[in-house]
Amino acid sequence: MTASPTLPLAPSSPLSTPVSASPSASPRRSAIGTYTGQKLNWDWRGYDIKYVAYGEGPPIVLLHGFGASIGHWRKNIPAIAAAGHRVYAIDLLGFGDSDKPDISYTLEFWVKLIHDFWKTHVQEPAIFAGNSIGALMALMTLTTYPETATGGVLLNCAGSLNHRPEDLPGSLRFVMGTFSKLVSSKLTGPFLFNRVRTKGRIRGSLKQVYGNRKAITPELIDILHSPACQLGAQQVFASILSAPPGPRPSDLLPKVTQPLLVLWGEKDPWTPISAAGIYQKLADDPQRDVVFSAISDTGHCPHDERPEIVNSLILNWIKTALPADLSTRAKS
Repeated sequence: MTASPTLPLAPSSPLSTPVSASPSASPRRSAIGTYTGQKLNWDWRGYDIKYVAYGEGPPIVLLHGFGASIGHWRKNIPAIAAAGHRVYAIDLLGFGDSDKPDISYTLEFWVKLIHDFWKTHVQEPAIFAGNSIGALMALMTLTTYPETATGGVLLNCAGSLNHRPEDLPGSLRFVMGTFSKLVSSKLTGPFLFNRVRTKGRIRGSLKQVYGNRKAITPELIDILHSPACQLGAQQVFASILSAPPGPRPSDLLPKVTQPLLVLWGEKDPWTPISAAGIYQKLADDPQRDVVFSAISDTGHCPHDERPEIVNSLILNWIKTALPADLSTRAKS
């Protein structure tokens, strides 16, 4: 999910032949399993971080987007683990059931948390997979700590944590700046946040960004709503809205040496497929190990909207793009 309010974006054309979401275009599949396991506790710098570790085999670390949590991966964890992987997922500090201290949040801060988690729990090169800002954090991890990663999976990768002022027209820059100040205010912040976090508002936002409306369920709304009602959630929201945008993917991608799988819901209004051109160019470059797939009738969160397609694409990519010993270990 994105940290900023929804902005009107111009429609765009797909950059590649999309993966069809229609049943006739896909092989027969069993029902999607849902992970409901208990979250574990990890102390990081005195803060309680929730995570899960499920399955055995080569590790995959799942990184959620803004406002989401481990539960957003509930349809992916069982399938990936069943294919022979150790799956880790984290509630990043400030999200899910992890602590929500009133501190300054940045992408670099979370990437340090992810690296410390890897050193403590994973301890071997892993695939880092993320959605939205989680994908951007995965990309940052691959470039900042290359020794930790065998590859990366980016799902509708965000271009930044927040909209960069220089990228916005003057009037919109003023609106965004004013909104950020109001949310950060102790007087108006709680009132505005209480309106943003209602189930009705969450449902409305999901209808804007989910291309597959059938995936918008009461369970999903609860996954997003419950953490927003916890102590400290409003301060986290305000901190993120005023945080620096972080690095641009275009600056990170030339530094990536690991294989990349880039998946994009082609109906995403927040990170439209027109913004994915840089990934498509890399996929067309025989010197780069990048695979790009657009997914039709899908929005900002392909892993939750079309889990059967995303799980299959990830597992097939692991078999073909990553070192043979990784695939062999996953099968054993």
